[in-house]
Amino acid sequence: MIATLILAALQGQAGALPAARPCSAAEITALTTASAEPYRLTCRAVLGGRSVTRRVLIEGAEASGAGIDCGGGSIGRPGVQTSTQAPTVAIWSRRIDGPVPRWSRPTDLSIANCTIHGNIRIWGMGALSRIEDLRASSRTPGHTAAAQASAPTRIAVTGTTLLGTGSIPFYVGPGVTGVSLNGGRFAGRSDSAAIYLDAESAGAAIRNVAFDITTPREQIAVDGSARNLISGNRFVLRGRGGVFLYRNCGEDGVIRHQTPSGNVITDNVFSGSTARSVVVGSRNGGRRYCGDDRGYPFGSSADDRDLATGNTVQRNRTVR
Repeated sequence: MIATLILAALQGQAGALPAARPCSAAEITALTTASAEPYRLTCRAVLGGRSVTRRVLIEGAEASGAGIDCGGGSIGRPGVQTSTQAPTVAIWSRRIDGPVPRWSRPTDLSIANCTIHGNIRIWGMGALSRIEDLRASSRTPGHTAAAQASAPTRIAVTGTTLLGTGSIPFYVGPGVTGVSLNGGRFAGRSDSAAIYLDAESAGAAIRNVAFDITTPREQIAVDGSARNLISGNRFVLRGRGGVFLYRNCGEDGVIRHQTPSGNVITDNVFSGSTARSVVVGSRNGGRRYCGDDRGYPFGSSADDRDLATGNTVQRNRTVR
């Protein structure tokens, strides 16, 4: 019942994608032509199995409604290691300079029926290593709302395989809301987790995904992220963890305001590990940088603990 209610709320939040302009033939040709420069996508591309070997950038409000339906094709180059600064698919808010910085964010995006070699990286405030923006905002009481207002929102990824080549294959950055990941699978390798839901993000729905990827740590990290649904997925853990909920206090001096609370983790199947499939409150401080955000009367500056509350973990199975 709880999972059903959260799913309904997430679907209501996402709404129907807008009727964006289809990409022209010239735009499809440019998108599918090899180049060292990323292609700036501002339309809806239906590729019918054609592959994209250049990086894709979806940035700013002008890209709202954009999307790619690969039709079984791929994005990226097989085996080529990607980075956090140059991801295979970047979904970013654009910083608008001024006395008080603002962000132009893309909304209502879709990626469907693709094989992605490398990673998808979704960022709002703090994109392109502007960590000082996040740090300054986190010193104010309204940081969670500010981060969410600045970040991309309502992003649907369906029927898509992510083949990790090093960096986190699916990264949901600070303040990102309303991400839906439905079907598909994760394979290859990651130097970290398979999915990372970062601080102040909320309302992701991860459903019916197969995880068969080599990682040195848990498959899904829920770091100060709230009200997410993780349901109906299949995990091959290879002795590592499954889904960990925590709050990474003080990292980079950024105060974590939101706690990993109100999440629903149900009806998942874990194999390849005998313990630690789901851990609620996996850190509770104890990191060397936890004191780097000290001096403020809120969030992880006031309390290093995870404070993970109101989470529902039920009907998950561990099999051999």
